[in-house]
Amino acid sequence: MKITVLGAGSWGTALSMTLWKNGHSVYLWTHDEKEAKYLKEKRKCMNLPEVVIPEEITILTSLEEAVKEGEILVYAVPSIFTRSMGERTRVFVRKEQILVTVSKGIEESTLYTMTDILEEFFPENKIAVLSGPSHAEEVSRFIPTTIVCASKDEETARTIQSAFISDTFRVYTNKDVLGVEIGAALKNVIALAAGIADGLGYGDNTMAALITRGIAEIARLGQAMGCHLETFAGLSGIGDLIVTCASRHSRNRRAGILIGQGESYEEAMKEVGQVVEGVYAAKAAKKLGEKYQVDLPIVNEVNAVLFEGKAAKDAVSDLMLRDRRSESPAVSYDK
Repeated sequence: MKITVLGAGSWGTALSMTLWKNGHSVYLWTHDEKEAKYLKEKRKCMNLPEVVIPEEITILTSLEEAVKEGEILVYAVPSIFTRSMGERTRVFVRKEQILVTVSKGIEESTLYTMTDILEEFFPENKIAVLSGPSHAEEVSRFIPTTIVCASKDEETARTIQSAFISDTFRVYTNKDVLGVEIGAALKNVIALAAGIADGLGYGDNTMAALITRGIAEIARLGQAMGCHLETFAGLSGIGDLIVTCASRHSRNRRAGILIGQGESYEEAMKEVGQVVEGVYAAKAAKKLGEKYQVDLPIVNEVNAVLFEGKAAKDAVSDLMLRDRRSESPAVSYDK
């Protein structure tokens, strides 16, 4: 197939490599002329120094040409730019093209997921989302990875599954689009908390607690929104949460470590040097909790640290000293 990847960052580049390996004609678009020149001449992505981009991957800066070429369009820009990319591409997109978002986030102003935004601009197109535990640093080097594709349309999900699946990139399907996207977005907020705990010098017990109680928060919210509980036990739920909280590749964890060591979120993001999705998702996650009347203590404390000047150590203390309760309603003595 002919597949265009919109966004030549580390994730867009890694997915381009995966698609190239599968024998597709791949077009990688960047808005930046200097970046395009570097990619064409050096065949390198600045954030993936070990990877050589094959000559067969075509680098483009013309958005019209990039959109025109692809039977499938992969939106690989950070979540905060998904709306602007929808606006820029809608004059070129044809209704028979399949659109795939690989960004993880929730738009704060609307509380839309990334597929919601694409559906707003492209109501006639088939749309899917790819998500799961998949750091670009490893995907680009063909290290075995599993991921999930979700779409409201079964044929679309299976088409994307077939396009991406390989001996090093296994793709499952899932019809719970909202659940996949909620898991993807909120895990970045929990990963910030995990990084903050690392920055404070805490240990494995704290990490395990944040991951376990973090997935409980995500699942509570997801169920209140009508998602399937099983989704949060899968790749876009606990799988993505584990890797984002624990991996050395995780931007959110790295930013959290710096915040735990006393830096502001602005300073931490500048030092990380890439988009830290959890910072943008934190406010949206808190608003979703309020909208659906779901208790999200970790999300709320992350917001307090990021935006209200609360000391990280005080946030952890307040989490530990919350009212006593049962671990889960299903095993409560109150039932």
